[in-house]
Amino acid sequence: MRGAMWRVRDPEHPIKPTRLGAAGMLLLLTVLGLLALIPLYWMVVTSLTPSALTVQFPPDLFPANPTLDNYRDIVGRRDFGWWVFNSSFMSVIITVGVLVFASMAGYAFAKLHFTGSRPLFWLYIMAMMLPFEAILVPLFIVVVRLGMTDTYWGLILPLLVSPFAVFLMKQFLQTLPSELLDAARVDGATELQTFWGVVLPLVRPGLAFLGIITFVAQWNVFVWPLVVTRSSEMRTLQVGLVLLREEAPLFFGLHMAGAVLAAIPVVIVFFAFQRYFLRGVTVGALKG
Repeated sequence: MRGAMWRVRDPEHPIKPTRLGAAGMLLLLTVLGLLALIPLYWMVVTSLTPSALTVQFPPDLFPANPTLDNYRDIVGRRDFGWWVFNSSFMSVIITVGVLVFASMAGYAFAKLHFTGSRPLFWLYIMAMMLPFEAILVPLFIVVVRLGMTDTYWGLILPLLVSPFAVFLMKQFLQTLPSELLDAARVDGATELQTFWGVVLPLVRPGLAFLGIITFVAQWNVFVWPLVVTRSSEMRTLQVGLVLLREEAPLFFGLHMAGAVLAAIPVVIVFFAFQRYFLRGVTVGALKG
């Protein structure tokens, strides 16, 4: 009996699940996955339903007369093109800037030894603990005094550096063997050449992972664009859709059509870089 108990607890001989248990787990995960898709399904169905029929009760699970009028109305809005452009421009520029600054700072913290590196890194860690709402008012005052409200500078500059991104890239770069960098330096490579030619190719999964989560976060950001912009032409897509809801509060089909269009770039980016995303998560998990 004691020997049997020891075999059960031995981590080198884990208990293999039975076929019935595996089938039950697969069924449970399938049900949970379908439940998670219900809001997305309802969003698409409502976007294809005439707005006059979206308030009826009980609602239709399938649109009786599907129509694309809601999509035509939202795309035909005067400032909709500006909203899409502002969100795209802001998300791409911030993502590129975060990747550049975070990779360089992470390389310095992980592989270069300089005076004050440890206290400075812990300052970054402490900054991660502050919610954005805690620095929103001081940041807004700075932007106002610099005259950058309702401009792309005001939208982009305060979000170009992310403490979390620096911390994440430092963790990825710590997995690289220092012998590779020493060999490059022995061959006469400068720090910039070592960083560009040796380090960046090896941390592409980490950069892809960081790029995906940064793009998605900036595409969905709402509070800062709402605070720092004034004109409708400078609004981002998320802010514009909320203002549209205030203008037409009962046109739920129109709102859902806008939500579907806003979700399309995020879905495309995720599935286009899904392989790199999974590799990035795996590489980060292998740090021992």
